[in-house]
Amino acid sequence: MGITRSYVHGPSHIPLLGETIGECLDRITVACGERDALISCHQRVRYTYSELHREAERIACGLLALGVEPGDRVGIWSPNCAEWLIAQYALAKVGAITVNINPAYRLRELEYALQQSGVSVLIAARRFRDGDYVAMLNELAPKLPSLRTVVYLGPDREQGGITWHDLAVQGESVAESRLRERESALQFDDSINIQYTSGTTGAPKGATLSHHSILNNGFFVGERLRYTTNDRICLPVPFYHCFGCVLGSLAALTHGSAIVLPAESFDAEACLRAVQEERCTSLYGVPTMFIAQLEHPAFSRYRIDSLRTGIMAGAPCPIDVMRQVTERMHMPEVTICYGMTETSPVSFQSSVDDPLEARVATVGTVHPHIECKIVDPRTGAAVLRGEPGELCTRGYSVMLGYWNDPEATALAIDSARWMHSGDLAAVREDGYVNIVGRLKDMIIRGGENIYPREIEEFLHGHPKIGDVQVIGVPDSKYGEEVCAWIRLREGETATQEEIRDYCRGQIATYKIPRYIRFTTEFPMTVTGKIQKFRLREQMIQELGLTTEQTA
Repeated sequence: MGITRSYVHGPSHIPLLGETIGECLDRITVACGERDALISCHQRVRYTYSELHREAERIACGLLALGVEPGDRVGIWSPNCAEWLIAQYALAKVGAITVNINPAYRLRELEYALQQSGVSVLIAARRFRDGDYVAMLNELAPKLPSLRTVVYLGPDREQGGITWHDLAVQGESVAESRLRERESALQFDDSINIQYTSGTTGAPKGATLSHHSILNNGFFVGERLRYTTNDRICLPVPFYHCFGCVLGSLAALTHGSAIVLPAESFDAEACLRAVQEERCTSLYGVPTMFIAQLEHPAFSRYRIDSLRTGIMAGAPCPIDVMRQVTERMHMPEVTICYGMTETSPVSFQSSVDDPLEARVATVGTVHPHIECKIVDPRTGAAVLRGEPGELCTRGYSVMLGYWNDPEATALAIDSARWMHSGDLAAVREDGYVNIVGRLKDMIIRGGENIYPREIEEFLHGHPKIGDVQVIGVPDSKYGEEVCAWIRLREGETATQEEIRDYCRGQIATYKIPRYIRFTTEFPMTVTGKIQKFRLREQMIQELGLTTEQTA
């Protein structure tokens, strides 16, 4: 008998799409022009595919009028809105690289992303929650020499910027033939998207993705969900993340389905209302979003029996929650997805008819046209089927590289083009994959990936802090919470609130440590390495937390 290695691939009779995102929008508009494409409930606007196509081309011409060239980086810094999706398609038509900016970013993070990617045009909201975007951009302006134009959403002009309407008006002077000429020069292998993903080695890295990678990934996600032109996707997850701009917008686009935005950010009742009013057939979210809807006092007042399917991703799902979603939310065909930004993002997904156990105990089976193997992280050799090791992915979905960072790219993608995930996984005999742990120290809080090293380096800038170690500890609501162990400099004193005040306005709110513990020393190995697992164990004991696994 031969040895069975931990290797799986996704054979498929369905070919990959060989077109740009703009070409796909043109094709779908011809076929589905009068069907709904986008409904933004909080903005009270709706577009058919013909109307969405027209708006995308108006903005594309505006970008040409601004002098945007193929390969230029254009950032979008906004919560969910119709303009985000229109901009995504407009930028694809002119060949500019969309740089996704997290709406929760504050000064330090925003400055880094804009500088590192060299953004020349930024499309921005005016504010989000307690963040005044205009004030932040005005403060950072002297430090951003490459940023030449800010396009603010909404009707009012701001100093140093133009409005979304101004952009569209400028485009009226651009001949349609110029846009056609630009589009004809684009290739589906061109870079089209930069998404920042933090690393354990420090600063965030810009995963650079192509038309080919994200368009096809969205298409095959939609195929596994069995989308048609009759499907309507309630999308409370953010566009800045792959969950929104690939699994959401591009899964819908490639199938002529509609996107429904319930609110600018997640709101449980807004989701329920949108599903009822727009008769949505699909709903996305991380487990905490589904829990919030199920537990909402008004849950029973909404009619959501139009739902059929959806995606739950970002964190392990408790089996009781999955059972309630399939039964009480009328989603018997809900699926689980697994992947990473660097792989566009989905590599594994459950099927709509998988048994409940497979949807909570595994992340499903490998996607079409994707290869995965499980390797010994020490040797790089593929392990035997069923043994744990590092999950690696190869195929059309693997990023082109980290923007302007060849060293980090070489560490992540080996010479055979395998993307190393840093996640520990095992392939079952039936081909389903279990994620069993993480090589990296990543914290997953409510679906947000948080990398301790980034927070540690920021806190190291505090004049009173001598050393800091950041870990994740269990949390019943968010899955994990951020905990910081801090050693102060000799003779210094500080309070927990003082440390949190230092973070506010500088790093995203969800990265600010919920738990802070001051210490004079850290547990070490004999070689001088800090034992983070000891810190975690001690915090769990001190706080009386449970380490019970969800599923």
